[in-house]
Amino acid sequence: MDTQALNLTVAGRPVPTPCDLIGQGPEALLLPALSTISARAEMQALARALGSDYRCRIPDWPGFGARPRARMPLEPATFHAFLDALLDAAPGPYALGVAAGHAAGYLVAAARRHPNTFARLVLVAPTWRGPLPTAMPGRAHWFPRIRRAVEAPLLGEALYRINISPPIIGRMMRAHVYADAGRVTPALIRDKHAITRQRNGRFGTAAFVTGGLDPVASRAAFLDLFGDGLPPTLVLRPGNAPRRSGAEMDALIAGGRVTGVPIPGALSPHEEFPAAVAAAIQAG
Repeated sequence: MDTQALNLTVAGRPVPTPCDLIGQGPEALLLPALSTISARAEMQALARALGSDYRCRIPDWPGFGARPRARMPLEPATFHAFLDALLDAAPGPYALGVAAGHAAGYLVAAARRHPNTFARLVLVAPTWRGPLPTAMPGRAHWFPRIRRAVEAPLLGEALYRINISPPIIGRMMRAHVYADAGRVTPALIRDKHAITRQRNGRFGTAAFVTGGLDPVASRAAFLDLFGDGLPPTLVLRPGNAPRRSGAEMDALIAGGRVTGVPIPGALSPHEEFPAAVAAAIQAG
């Protein structure tokens, strides 16, 4: 594995972006999920499983990853602009674009803005709605207040630390991130907790959890992303996805504009079952 540092400019701000490079062959872009415990390392096992067929590039998103994070506006426009800058700096073309979780909508939108850049797309457990909007769809008026509270000096850091303690991370992972609770080991929890403790970590979490990074505002808008003009798109639907998130994946597959394939796992199958995800990609 090599690591390349791209010096991107996003919304007029410098955004140093480390990218892991794994494998050999045609270029592939692998985008990690957006979540409190996400970093580019979560894609490394999948990249190794694909490495005999593809040269995989894995970047960190702005505001996320196992590294100190620069402060910048964390909103959908920033993430669209980030992918534009990334594709200008590393234009491919890519034989394969893979996105996990909340990265799905951003990859699809980028494929529309950059036609002929991707030969095909793979969306792994795609989501478009943050955790709080998914769990409490009728409480939207609370979400900006919660975000501001977590972003506030002193109080925000205290709230954040309470909600990213190792026991809470373990419960979250066993509840909906991993399908097999036995895989959520103390070592894994320590690694995930280390990701959350990076400088300025609370800002990405506050944005994601409250829906501030949702690329669209409704299921209809999400489905509209998958109109004519996209490359062939494969959706990998994990069997143990949470009920509400799974329903969104099923609605996408039922629309007939993508090909759906069942895989094991919950919301992070690329991390928990990389061999099965790689096999589904290669078979597709």
